[in-house]
Amino acid sequence: MKAVVLLSGGLDSATVLYSAIASGDECYALSFDYQQRHQKELESAIAIAQSAGVIDRKIVSFDLRSWGGSALTDDKIDLPQERSLAQMSADIPVTYVPARNTIFLSFALAYAETIDAGRVYIGVNALDYSGYPDCRLDYIQAMQEVFRLGTKQGREGEAIKIVTPLIDLKKTEIIQLGNKLGVPWEKTWSCYAGGDKACGVCDSCQLRLAAFKELGLQDPVAYIC
Repeated sequence: MKAVVLLSGGLDSATVLYSAIASGDECYALSFDYQQRHQKELESAIAIAQSAGVIDRKIVSFDLRSWGGSALTDDKIDLPQERSLAQMSADIPVTYVPARNTIFLSFALAYAETIDAGRVYIGVNALDYSGYPDCRLDYIQAMQEVFRLGTKQGREGEAIKIVTPLIDLKKTEIIQLGNKLGVPWEKTWSCYAGGDKACGVCDSCQLRLAAFKELGLQDPVAYIC
């Protein structure tokens, strides 16, 4: 079956892509350049898509910097650093990009219906992140209904299915799954900062490093500290 896979270039989305391929789906990778602070992730998305041998890959470009509202699109907002897991889960952080997954899933839905795909994969995770509202199961369920009601395919046939293989996995479990699937971790990029090396102190780096450490593994990505 044809499938559109949202591929950011991060650890989670890379694992989702390799999982979709292992399931036998013909994968079409879709990435987004929204002028995010960490645009380096797009280089990783391209490298991962090439490594995985996807059928096709596309990058959709638009600019969210003029809207602001997030530390990932507004350089005036400082990235959270060196926070504990308890602090990360206390509230929705400034790294939340308003309605980002709704934007992404809308593009993915349009692309999927155009190429007659039956599935859209997204690497949302409700456990190891700070409670982003668009990474939770009730949100995915609501978007699934949008997929059904908002498309010709959904009204006249079988709705395109949103697939979330990581939603209930811990970060350590995601890494273990990726290891089984042969995900090239050295090609992935998780850091929210915009440097040549990962900062090691933003929320995303902290979660990634903690998971590799818990498993007794060395993260192959280069860090500043």
